[in-house]
Amino acid sequence: MATKILIVDDHPLVRQGLIGLLSTQDDFSVCGEASGIAEAQQVADAEHPDVAIIDITLEDGSGIELIKDFHTSFPQMKLLVLSMHDELVFAERALRAGAVGYVNKQEVSRSIVRAIREILNGKMYLSQRATERMVQLAVGSKAHAGKSPVERLTDREIEVFQMIGQGLTTRQIAGKLGLSPKTVDAHRERIKQRLELKNVTELTKHAVQWVLENH
Repeated sequence: MATKILIVDDHPLVRQGLIGLLSTQDDFSVCGEASGIAEAQQVADAEHPDVAIIDITLEDGSGIELIKDFHTSFPQMKLLVLSMHDELVFAERALRAGAVGYVNKQEVSRSIVRAIREILNGKMYLSQRATERMVQLAVGSKAHAGKSPVERLTDREIEVFQMIGQGLTTRQIAGKLGLSPKTVDAHRERIKQRLELKNVTELTKHAVQWVLENH
């Protein structure tokens, strides 16, 4: 029986490219595609895929949150992240959430099939760079002292930071995340402190730059 695969990405062209790539494998079958969390949950409930390929940034929220939900609701499903975001910032978060692999979109054509086969065999799939980073974290290495300050942010703070960089207002962020504007403002303050930024202008500048570099 073919391995059933769900593709969750907010870019239609990426989804179509993946469908074309995976269709070359006789033992793979794409059972559904989705652009956001709600749609992905519906497809998963109906199809019970064996593997879900999930982007970090989705139409209606964070792929990290979807991974957490799938990890709880479908414990047998293998969760693989496919994203443009920096592995050194997001790979650890994705693994903590329940993913078993992380592929950068720049390497998708030569890595995605191998990654799926690896995780189906009970292994974890990461790039060599991300693997070295995980080892450093595991042994408490201080060799990576120059890591990105964004790594200091929590998963929720990363979401808020990203939306600031996308130009969303406090009220828009609150609406997307189901939070109060007051809570979003509190996140803004903590982000400024963690990144050692002086004011809102600096925060916005850094957030916009980070979004540009990670998309």
